Amino acid sequence: MPERILVVDDDPTIRQTVAEVLMRQGHDVRQAEDGASALRQAGEQSFALILLDLRLPNVSGLEIMPKLLELDDRTVVVVMTAYPEVRTAISSLKAGAYDYLNKPFDLDDLRGMVQRALEARRLRSEVEQLRATARHAQPVEELVGDSPEFRQLLEITRRIAAAGRSPVLIRGESGTGKEKVAQAIHVFSLRAAGPWITVNCSAISEGLLESEMFGHEKGAFTDAKERKRGLFELADGGTLFLDEVGDLSLALQPKLLRALDSQTFRRVGGQNEIKVDVRIVAATNRDLTAMIREGRFREDLYYRLNVAGIDMPPLRSRRSDILLLAEHFLKLGGATMKLPRPGVEPAAAELLETYAWPGNVRELRNVMERALILSGGQTIGPGHLPKELFGKVGPAAKPAEAASNAMDMTLAEAERRHILRVLDLCKGNKTSAAKRLDITRLTLRNKLRQFGVTDSGEE
Repeated sequence: MPERILVVDDDPTIRQTVAEVLMRQGHDVRQAEDGASALRQAGEQSFALILLDLRLPNVSGLEIMPKLLELDDRTVVVVMTAYPEVRTAISSLKAGAYDYLNKPFDLDDLRGMVQRALEARRLRSEVEQLRATARHAQPVEELVGDSPEFRQLLEITRRIAAAGRSPVLIRGESGTGKEKVAQAIHVFSLRAAGPWITVNCSAISEGLLESEMFGHEKGAFTDAKERKRGLFELADGGTLFLDEVGDLSLALQPKLLRALDSQTFRRVGGQNEIKVDVRIVAATNRDLTAMIREGRFREDLYYRLNVAGIDMPPLRSRRSDILLLAEHFLKLGGATMKLPRPGVEPAAAELLETYAWPGNVRELRNVMERALILSGGQTIGPGHLPKELFGKVGPAAKPAEAASNAMDMTLAEAERRHILRVLDLCKGNKTSAAKRLDITRLTLRNKLRQFGVTDSGEE
């Protein structure tokens, strides 16, 4: 992969020869004849590799090496010296050099050294990106559903994923799975091999968020004891997910807009422009248009983020997916807790399907994990579900179902009404009713006896 390289040597013949060799390999090569020129160029732009002669006019390479690394600690330095002493080599490595070349050197040795140095830099960068990504990675396989609303969402996600570097704004209620869709955009795109970095704009204080996103230079503020690269740099070549972007401060919004437009930024306390290739995917549960009217969100930033917009459907609008998701969460929970995946009784399934789910998919997952724990891996019934499910029904529920789930109804009463309703639907046939209820005929007879129901079906 072509990289930007700086050759620092006071001998013009060596500089030109090395530069020509590396340019033939496709690298962007710059030259410096002394330490002052090297520091000036390194301050104006970053270099992947610096080939540094130790004997320079007015200053030694060992003296300027720490200053070069301070400007960009990702730069790899290879020392060139005509005085191959062990002491010199040790001093160079202690000062931060990757390795050294003895003059005069063979051009094949030069090519090999450059290749190894650049590979070491690439691996170091990948490790840093993986550390930043690991704690945020979520499996895309958790996008589960078969409703028309879900299939449409998936199709839109795939199309937007293929749209290069276009910014994306995902809007939806809390718990609808905005981060899962954001990661699907990354996985379905040509950037899938690049880093996936996330930042929650509401979880970090305003004073630290700029440093977290753009990084900072050593000494930029009181606690800045060393340079830190921000998430924009770590996401170079991949995707940066800005969760809860509506909580971004007005002071930081224009800086994000500039980074979006130019793909360049400066670290806090820094002077150098840093160029990146990052796709921004943002998400919010806030009404950004209302925030624009109130002066709390920039209109130009909103339109820049909303190049490709996705509206997440709430769970109550995709009821045919509820049981699919419930079974999926039981499967995941069973694997984690080493429990068998249980079935769901019809009475419990009805409660799941008619509940309003204000917390959406996240709430459903929590409910199913709780039910799995309480059931111990056995069939899940109404008694394993929280009391909230007996009080809130969704807008799609029938009036009779809404009445049967009144706020003051006990669990026993809900079970009684459901059993009697199923028995009525089966026209009093206990065998058919027991089958639909997934219980034995004897259990049904005992339940009816408890309810004071005679064999004729009358209470």
